[in-house]
Amino acid sequence: MTTVLAGLIVLFALTGPGDISHPTFRIFLRIPLEGIVAAAVLLLLPARPRRWAAALAGLVIGLLAVEKIVDIGFYAVLDRPFDLVLDWSLLGPAASVLTGSLGRAGMIGAVVGALVLVVAGLVLTTLSALRLSRIAGRHRPAAVRVVAALAVVWLALAAFDVEFVPDVPVADRSTAALVQDRADQVRAGLRDRQEFAAEAAVDPYRDAPGDQLLAGLRGKDVIVSFVESYGRSAIEDPQYAKQINPVLDAGSRRLAAAGFATRSAFLTSSTVGGRSWLAHATFQSGLWISNQQRYRTLVSSDRLTFSGAFQRAGWRTVSVEPANSEVWPGREFFGYDHGYDLRNLGYRGPRFSYSTMPDQYTFSALQRAERTRTDRAPVMAGIALVSSHAPWTPTPRLIDWADVGDGSVFGPMAEGGVPGSEAWRSRSVLRAVYRESVAYSLSTVISYVEKYGDENLVLVFLGDHQPASYITGVGASRDVPITIVARDRAVLDRISGWGWQDGLRPGPRAPVWRMDTFRDRFLTTFAR
Repeated sequence: MTTVLAGLIVLFALTGPGDISHPTFRIFLRIPLEGIVAAAVLLLLPARPRRWAAALAGLVIGLLAVEKIVDIGFYAVLDRPFDLVLDWSLLGPAASVLTGSLGRAGMIGAVVGALVLVVAGLVLTTLSALRLSRIAGRHRPAAVRVVAALAVVWLALAAFDVEFVPDVPVADRSTAALVQDRADQVRAGLRDRQEFAAEAAVDPYRDAPGDQLLAGLRGKDVIVSFVESYGRSAIEDPQYAKQINPVLDAGSRRLAAAGFATRSAFLTSSTVGGRSWLAHATFQSGLWISNQQRYRTLVSSDRLTFSGAFQRAGWRTVSVEPANSEVWPGREFFGYDHGYDLRNLGYRGPRFSYSTMPDQYTFSALQRAERTRTDRAPVMAGIALVSSHAPWTPTPRLIDWADVGDGSVFGPMAEGGVPGSEAWRSRSVLRAVYRESVAYSLSTVISYVEKYGDENLVLVFLGDHQPASYITGVGASRDVPITIVARDRAVLDRISGWGWQDGLRPGPRAPVWRMDTFRDRFLTTFAR
């Protein structure tokens, strides 16, 4: 029985998938070529070298199994495998999300549990390989016949391309393919630095003087607001659209009645499921920022950013990052004169899981701090809304803007709803709270324009990325909605050639641009 268990452990480690978007037990009904080759090599070795080789093989198999398990998590959240070169920096943000969902104790427990599982897995695969090696050594003639028979069967299955699962041959060589893929991935990651540096060096606006930038928006307060996890699926997937689309459609009617015009389309984000800062940097820089290495290279360059163009043209530029609890090192690079965050927004209310404060408070604080000041320059503000950040619960509700105050009024709201630790146990519950949180964030944006919008306000709001695939389902696009709102019709007349659609909700045939193209189109359109 122990030998059978050891064989199953090695088999499952070799044939286990790195993506379980289509789970089926039949995925394990395969014959791994790597196992046959390893067994043949071990049978050729003397007893002592065989033990060392078996231990090494077991450890390598265990490491590959760990890699596949990590890939499963990355496919579920980011819709791609783990990158051995570029993804280590995601450990910190992942811990922050776990803390917001499970609490600090829960996060520590999850990390410790994961480490224990990794060590246990490596030990089990190593011991299993040693066990199988010893048994094969004791019964070498029989083992040779079994390995030879398996090799013949593997060749026959490969010749006829036999499959129990579509596109998954029974004659398996996925482990070798995984190793090759990771080797290619490492080479590509190392090469990407030089390629990106060359791309970043080309900037048509690098030396543009301030008086030749954004003349078409002189005197306007411009607010760019990223709505966390607001993706195309939110308005096209029926399970979300049934609550979110009525908010957008009613908002379109109310804003039109208040004299505002709206135009909407889609942008294709450089990320999915998380890493919002990559999408923000892509939007800001006009470059495709799809990994942390590119982000670090960008912020150490002299690239003119979207907000930096407003700064150069004479606007007072401010960032509003309610999730930040310390100085944002990228503020000066992105061209912000001042930064607001958790430390200086004056919030005295409770946290809402990961979200440090409701989006309504964020907008209210910006309004008090910047837009009510007299004798001021026009303001350009970049706001990251976080109420729709995972785990999407509890969700606050809109109140009268006059009652927002220091945020303490939101206290009772943080005590309701489904706890984040419970929401993650049920996909249906998680999807429901996602839907509610996005509807709240969009309602807040619309309500802010109704309350504080005037002839000099131009609002751009967009999603940063689609949520993870356990929200959108497998194969969802990376598109996010984007909308421009203004009362001054001259502003939207300038973008008439863009082909964007009326209203807050872009339809299926609305234009789709890559997010990195927006900076140049916007700066060109409003240059004079």
